[in-house]
Amino acid sequence: MLSIGDKIPSFNLPLDGGDYFNSSNNEGKNVILYFYPKDDTPGCTKEAITFSENLEAFEAENTIIFGVSRDTVKKHDKFIYKHNLKVRLLSDEDGKLCEAFGTWVEKKMYGKSYMGIERSTYLIDLEGKIIQIWRKVKVPGHIEDVLAATQALNA
Repeated sequence: MLSIGDKIPSFNLPLDGGDYFNSSNNEGKNVILYFYPKDDTPGCTKEAITFSENLEAFEAENTIIFGVSRDTVKKHDKFIYKHNLKVRLLSDEDGKLCEAFGTWVEKKMYGKSYMGIERSTYLIDLEGKIIQIWRKVKVPGHIEDVLAATQALNA
């Protein structure tokens, strides 16, 4: 599991629309990686919409945002189209990035255990170092907290 101050591992994952994002080419910007369980579920949809609504504020802070789930690029494209999302979505189908960040965890629902993505957000600086981590995220108020941390990083 990665911690604050750690450098993120190098990765190259497919993005919505058929592009790829390589972590070594962050375009000289801070990066927000938010890990979420599944496209088009209520909490994940609200989170993606709220990040999308605030995208310009993050861009003003020299920050790009990527959502990460194990959904396919095709599912991401449908999710983006259906909800008019502006954030980019990375497809981690094999789960290697989720495992590297420690977001692939055992979860419980109705007394049953299963593996899934823990909703988590990472703020990463220009050098690829983790500045802040939010684990077990609750969507209401979260994007505002991430934006405040991004603004503080650039203050």
